[in-house]
Amino acid sequence: MAKKQIKRMPRRREEFTYHGYTIGALQEMSVEDLLPIMPSRARRKMQRGLTRDEQNLLEKVRSGEEKIRTHSRSMIILPEMVGRTIDIYNGKEFQSVEIPVEGVFHYLGEFALTRRRISHGSAGIGATRSSKYVPLK
Repeated sequence: MAKKQIKRMPRRREEFTYHGYTIGALQEMSVEDLLPIMPSRARRKMQRGLTRDEQNLLEKVRSGEEKIRTHSRSMIILPEMVGRTIDIYNGKEFQSVEIPVEGVFHYLGEFALTRRRISHGSAGIGATRSSKYVPLK
């Protein structure tokens, strides 16, 4: 008997929504309209006002500049930044980050990590006998 082939439907990815609003609806809103749906920490930062560097960054995003570099890791990602590529300083170099849809109302610094992952090797030259012990797994 021949096996019956099952036709699988392609998996449909759900459209991103934030508190019931699509990304298109969020991008059309003004900053004052976004305040009630922002998380409280982001809302407080926006109400207290952005720093001069953060205002300059926002102006560059709105003007449509191609290459944007910033040290402002504390800038909140607004819906108008989604899809843009921004170089964020991590303390040593600029990391190029494309802002994802899921990053709305997060901070830029969350996407450019400042610490690297360390993997320790075996003991080096001149190490004591006890420190040369590396367990075999």
